[in-house]
Amino acid sequence: MVGGGQLARMTHEAGIPLGIRFKLLSDTPQDSAAQVVGDVVIGDYRDLDTLREFARGCDVITFDHEHVPTEHLRALEADGIPVRPGPDALVHAQDKGVMRARLEAIGAPCPRHRLVSDPADVERFAAELGGGQAPGGFPVVLKTVRGGYDGKGVWVVRSSKEAAEPFRAGVPVLAEEKVDFVRELAANIVRSPHGQAVAYPVVESVQVDGVCDTVIAPAPDLDEELAGQAQQLALRIARELGVVGHLAVELFETADGRILVNELAMRPHNSGHWTQDGAITSQFANHVRAVLDLPLGDPRPRARWTVMANVLGGDYPDMYHAYLHCMARDPQLKIHMYGKDVKPGRKVGHVNTYGDDLADVRERAAHAAGYLRGTITE
Repeated sequence: MVGGGQLARMTHEAGIPLGIRFKLLSDTPQDSAAQVVGDVVIGDYRDLDTLREFARGCDVITFDHEHVPTEHLRALEADGIPVRPGPDALVHAQDKGVMRARLEAIGAPCPRHRLVSDPADVERFAAELGGGQAPGGFPVVLKTVRGGYDGKGVWVVRSSKEAAEPFRAGVPVLAEEKVDFVRELAANIVRSPHGQAVAYPVVESVQVDGVCDTVIAPAPDLDEELAGQAQQLALRIARELGVVGHLAVELFETADGRILVNELAMRPHNSGHWTQDGAITSQFANHVRAVLDLPLGDPRPRARWTVMANVLGGDYPDMYHAYLHCMARDPQLKIHMYGKDVKPGRKVGHVNTYGDDLADVRERAAHAAGYLRGTITE
């Protein structure tokens, strides 16, 4: 697995019961997965020679991020190394411009969008959204086509004067309409090389300052037909793009009852962390099965409701004393910490709660995450 973050850490954990020998390419020995994986190579994933040396002897290469250069992945494939997902699929998660063009070509519902060249072009795009009428379609969303995550590389601008910042990175910029949505959803599926695929329940994803805060599985009060559409859409995208492994399709549910594709991620995803304790087979276990072309596991939920809450770093660097309170207060609570140094706003772990009463399950998750962070003290 290329990338040493928490996704690799949890994927490694899922492979242990299957006896999977796991090799990791990590930036530093302190990275989350590097702390627990036995076979760790420290190196730069952007260097082709490093990647080739790392891949020697591996049965398959997969990832915990989408940042490996596409041409490097093609070189590994040319060397005979299976790469899953492959570069032809992964580029749609690496480049938002490529993603939008391909989704449009296959008829997937998306926000109105186009690549823009400068702030004046942003103003023209807004005018197009507004039917040529002043003040046009502002605000609009601007995204650098590569490299953004957790709210980084994304701007909401209300005029062409506010649109200069995204162009300073020197990479193409995608402009999108600001969607009138009622909430964000995620459809998580897993697909194997021979085409077997499973779909998890569609979840609601609550964002705070561009970072995932809470995930509710399944999404409360979601129309059954719309939920089915979201799952079918994710399965179709995976099939059309040739995805192998886990695919997260982040969606907007609009005020008029539609779904629109927001982002794609071709790896285990924050919106699927609830599956560790809330599904018969977790996203991590199914990702391992998929990239090794093993039969996929049952994605059905174990409980009526499961809620995942991210634990973000706060002003208290040592959160472990909080275990006493959290574990005693809620013996069913599942805590997953990533071994990261605590920094304000950084994802350092998550908690999962489950049960039959949604209000109770949500309160338990929020309390535990808040207490571990230090924003709740009783």
